[in-house]
Amino acid sequence: METSKITLEVVAPHGLVVREDVDEVNAIPGSEGEFGVQPGHMNLVTTLKIGVISYKSAGSEKYVFINSGYAEVTASSISILADSAEKAEDIDVERAIAAKQRAEERLKHADNVDFTRAAAALERATARIQIAKR
Repeated sequence: METSKITLEVVAPHGLVVREDVDEVNAIPGSEGEFGVQPGHMNLVTTLKIGVISYKSAGSEKYVFINSGYAEVTASSISILADSAEKAEDIDVERAIAAKQRAEERLKHADNVDFTRAAAALERATARIQIAKR
């Protein structure tokens, strides 16, 4: 029997971030590209990159920031194990803006800094700011 909901679970090292029966997941930042999931989806395991998960629940769009990880999709569930994750409403925007400014400053002086690490910090801060302002 096909169901009209799918269980979304997002877990980070600090604990459970989201566990909710949702209508659909519109965007998951897969390492090979963004993808969506609806109830009845085929089984899938993939790596994730820094980005935003958006999903619909009870008629509203919700957002979660993730800092890379893994996703396992079945016909009835999506389990995401993230290096870190935050719901949009839990993001400290001022802290994210300060982190973005620090990363941009480090990238200006790329000769003296780990470019890959600074670029990842900038990407994380930018994604967190974008969803916190939605």
